[in-house]
Amino acid sequence: MKKFVFILSCLLLLSFQSCGLYSFTGADTGAAKTFQVNYFQNTADRVEPGIDRTFTLQLQDLIQNQTNLSLTNEGGDLIYEGEIIDYYVAPITATAQNTAAQNRLTISVNLRYYNTLQPEKDLERRFSFYYDYGANDQLIGAILDTALEEIYTRITQDIFNATLTNW
Repeated sequence: MKKFVFILSCLLLLSFQSCGLYSFTGADTGAAKTFQVNYFQNTADRVEPGIDRTFTLQLQDLIQNQTNLSLTNEGGDLIYEGEIIDYYVAPITATAQNTAAQNRLTISVNLRYYNTLQPEKDLERRFSFYYDYGANDQLIGAILDTALEEIYTRITQDIFNATLTNW
């Protein structure tokens, strides 16, 4: 009976210990306990009100939802900062009448990532993504909301992968 209890105790100990090392998202936060996301200011030539705040919040939400890190306003173990550097619309396909059939909204973000516990993992990189929509559509309301959601989902996931996984 003592042998059974000993084996069961060892198995429980190993299973609880391994749970802390595994992440379903593949995130490697190391010894970090906190992160901070500084405000991503919109420095693009074309200014769309509110996109900077929305991006900052979406990046915070993604990291909180996919890691066990705690969000802090200052002194974080992992620090994300940067700016939105491009926000532009360009035609991408033409009709036979030489008018645009489709437009593309492109947003680019410059990221500076600091890992205060492992400075060799610091990173500065540009991330960009786009959304295509019909030339007859106006980039307002639901179309703009959908475009921003798709672009920000992709950019924030790319940032997460570049900073917290080895993808």
